[in-house]
Amino acid sequence: MHPPAGESGSPASATSFFAAVGGEPTFRKLVDEFYAGVADDPLLRPMYPEEDLGPAAERLTLFLMQYWGGPNTYSAERGHPRLRMRHAPFRIGAAERDAWLRHMRQAVDRLDLPPELTTALWDYLERAAYFMVNALEDPAASA
Repeated sequence: MHPPAGESGSPASATSFFAAVGGEPTFRKLVDEFYAGVADDPLLRPMYPEEDLGPAAERLTLFLMQYWGGPNTYSAERGHPRLRMRHAPFRIGAAERDAWLRHMRQAVDRLDLPPELTTALWDYLERAAYFMVNALEDPAASA
């Protein structure tokens, strides 16, 4: 399986996408909306050991801005994204993925972007969420 484009580089049209969605303010709104949902999610919140979600929100904002053609602050501060490695300490199964996608879908919808931009953004986020799964579901748990 190939990693989502964010693991190896940005899509070719990233710069125009970053500008087309409104740049930094749009990505900040997306991430703020997302973490507003995560803050009260009993499945996802424990994955953020910091008392304040601010540092995690800032990291995601910088990553997404860079991925879509904005400033390369994320790499300058943190190096290569190494998404799977950075998330390896956390058990991410289908339930965690689906919770993440639920909050992200609500955040994307609140941006009120044109349909083609919404689709491009959502397609990436959905692929990334599936790529991050690192735990198989326990078949005994569903029996």
